[in-house]
Amino acid sequence: MSYNESLLESSSSDSSDSNDFDAWHERVIQSNRQLEDIMIELLISEPNMIIQDHPRARRRYCNREREHGEARLMQDYFVDNPTYDQATFRRRFRMQKPLFLRIVAAVTANDIYFQQRRDATGRQGLSPLQKCTGAMRVLAYGTSADAHDEYLRMSETVTRASLIKFVEGVISCFGQEYLRRPNNGDLARLLHVGADRGFPGMVGSIDCMHWEWKNCPTAWAGQYAGRSGKPTIILEAVASYDLWIWHAFFGTPGTCNDINVLQRSPVFDDVLSGQAPHVSYVVNGREYNRTYYLTDGIYPSWAAFVKSITSPQLRKHKLFAQHQEAVRKDVERAFGVLQARFAFLRHPCLVWDKDMMGKIMIACIIIHNMIVEDERDTYLHYYDPSEFLNDTPTNRHQTSSTEGDEQSFQYSTERIADLSSYMTNRTQLHNREAHNALKNDLIEHIWQKFSVDE
Repeated sequence: MSYNESLLESSSSDSSDSNDFDAWHERVIQSNRQLEDIMIELLISEPNMIIQDHPRARRRYCNREREHGEARLMQDYFVDNPTYDQATFRRRFRMQKPLFLRIVAAVTANDIYFQQRRDATGRQGLSPLQKCTGAMRVLAYGTSADAHDEYLRMSETVTRASLIKFVEGVISCFGQEYLRRPNNGDLARLLHVGADRGFPGMVGSIDCMHWEWKNCPTAWAGQYAGRSGKPTIILEAVASYDLWIWHAFFGTPGTCNDINVLQRSPVFDDVLSGQAPHVSYVVNGREYNRTYYLTDGIYPSWAAFVKSITSPQLRKHKLFAQHQEAVRKDVERAFGVLQARFAFLRHPCLVWDKDMMGKIMIACIIIHNMIVEDERDTYLHYYDPSEFLNDTPTNRHQTSSTEGDEQSFQYSTERIADLSSYMTNRTQLHNREAHNALKNDLIEHIWQKFSVDE
């Protein structure tokens, strides 16, 4: 076969292959057109079939008629003659109405999110009362974000956003005032009440509480799971007789114990930096100049702690253990009341973000302190702080002006200038001999004060 004949044969074969490909391509195009026509006919005949079954379908708009939700909320609680009385409002909102309205006004002025505005269609948006009520109901009852949709006419997304903005607003507006160190009046009242209960120089009791973290990431579960086997985060708090929480440190993993939390806590930063207020009191004829907390047995034997006696044998020791354990229950009661008021803290937390858990915890503590301030004059053993302002225990060299009082109670965790002073304060704080001396003097003091009554 010549070269020309082979070339003609190959060209004819290539042309036949191209014709076959063109024919196949035409058949594919025709099949696709037929499928497209079939889909169009199905969409025209059944318009909702694909929308209902497709997992990525856009959600349908729901007109919740938020105006009716606002009108019902106002009629139930916030008009001149509401449907529900003050007792019902106190039970459902965990506080009195004037206090709740104060919080609403503060967070509304602090964040534009709570201010009522019109949307693109000209309709009024959700009112500040609706958003704050939704946030408080979630905190108070520990329910899901959409549990009150039928009453408040708020979607799950809006309720969740309102909760986040609400706790941030509470911390921003009231954190400095209601999560502070004791001022002169507070310290005078606490020392007076402590002395009346048999513990001069005592300003409160300290303990830790665990909050279960249900949605803890799996990679972190071993770090946060303690003795219970479930991931938890620890809250360290100092509470006084009226259940006011003076110190809150949250965020330590649940595998730590109270001593590990204490090593990380800033509870003694003012003492170590030399900014703690100077006090003076006498126990069993001996003068002391450092306040202390009541603790349980796990805490170390420091000069700032007074622990109970394990398995007391003598009558003096039994009486001391009885009174110490009774007074130390203040912090346990504070934890119980905090969880009772905010069921969100009692249930396992469903929040994914640890920082947001901390904000919710601190906001609940701030609101708890606001409720205590608003209602503690109704307590059975209430002490008016104005009675003790003249007996404020301060240093003799301290000025009596307002500036001097505020300066002595400043709180700071910054590095101090004098390291030797820091180490001296640390050595005095960790002094075991001072702890034992104070404890023995308190045993004698309580025996002299309560043995006749016993």
